[in-house]
Amino acid sequence: MPDNDIDVVPDDVDDEWSLSRRKAVSAAGAMGAAALAGCSDSTDDGSEASDPLADRDTLRVGVLAPLPSNNPIGASIANGAKLAADQINANDGLDGTELEVIVKDTEEAPQTGRTRYGELIRDENVDVTVGVFTSEVLLAIMDDIAGSKVPHITTGAATPEASAKVNEEYDTYKYHFRAGPINAHHLGENLVDFLDAKIDEIGWDSVAVLVEDYAWTEPVSEVLNDQLADTGVEVAMTQRYPAGTEDFNPIYNEVENSGADAAYLAMAHTGTPAVIQWAQQQRPFEFAGIHVPMQLPSYYDAVNGACAYGVTQNSATPQAAVTDTTVPFADDYNEAYGSYPVYTGYISYDAVNQYADVVSESGDVGGNAVVSGLEDSSYTGTVGTLEYYGRDDEFAHDVKYDEELVWPVFQQWQPDGEGSGTQEVIFPDDLATADYQTPPWI
Repeated sequence: MPDNDIDVVPDDVDDEWSLSRRKAVSAAGAMGAAALAGCSDSTDDGSEASDPLADRDTLRVGVLAPLPSNNPIGASIANGAKLAADQINANDGLDGTELEVIVKDTEEAPQTGRTRYGELIRDENVDVTVGVFTSEVLLAIMDDIAGSKVPHITTGAATPEASAKVNEEYDTYKYHFRAGPINAHHLGENLVDFLDAKIDEIGWDSVAVLVEDYAWTEPVSEVLNDQLADTGVEVAMTQRYPAGTEDFNPIYNEVENSGADAAYLAMAHTGTPAVIQWAQQQRPFEFAGIHVPMQLPSYYDAVNGACAYGVTQNSATPQAAVTDTTVPFADDYNEAYGSYPVYTGYISYDAVNQYADVVSESGDVGGNAVVSGLEDSSYTGTVGTLEYYGRDDEFAHDVKYDEELVWPVFQQWQPDGEGSGTQEVIFPDDLATADYQTPPWI
């Protein structure tokens, strides 16, 4: 992935930390939910106490994100949340109460994520947490969220297992919400919906489904296996290829032998070698689906144009007015941080703003008040209108996937004629900035 400057740096990332400090923090994180239980104020009868906004000078927002210097996804989580807080504070905060953002680096490691989450709750005394990119980290902290009773809004991880916990044990896990992306089951449905809408225009008769073998793609594969053929396209082959694959030649030979018109994808970690080899070898099939690296606004230049004519689903792009706030936010982010946000930046910005609206409306910062407020909220942000499935839904507290609410775009990287490329939206039609272009070598 391309380098991206990180303007929000967590205070705890310090090479000078002592070994004993690291061991102590790690041990504290390993204590899990039991160590965090009771962090929220409660009344004598065990119910949660009210926490009036009017009594607070500051609300503390904890952010969990992977933040190495070459991770624009983590930087976007942190910077999107920070920009939301900065803009709220510039407008007198929440009735005079300011938001303070504290960022912790999960390093995309489950145990590190638990340790950092524990630090936010115990040491920083945050009122809400947002972020988390990988599903493995999210699942590792679900019991800790339950124990702390501090609301958490996921803005990166897609696993439906988190929402299943809310559905199955509501009183325990109700503090978890997902503002985005849409969960992995709905990501699969979105791939089906795109192909169903565009198949005649694009002209594919058959596809080869290629899915990287990571946990987040398992629900995607299930949906594609069950529903993709209903679009009328022939599924020429399906392959879940090994995590960490770097040489795609054997896989692409199979795609060619299958006669598929396109490779239909779900890939994140393995996306860059996949697209580079496809382009350099000018393989005789098209390339589309969910390709997380292609969502990065700087990706075209980072791979020297290898992503040209590739298509990926995305939550938003800097040029597409998904809502009235999408483009202004992207421009403000670019002005503040010198680059455009990745999808996690849009979602984290929306999550902090929705949380602020809920707290301002209720006048109460307490966990139960925030949970109830989010359940009833309908907030139009940069990626659409955020509403959440109810407690009895299979995907409880996940953002609703609906054409009138949150409906991802599909973008194609197209050469701009000046040596670079642009993220042109080709679906949905009302947001389209260009028509689909077939790679010129096909």
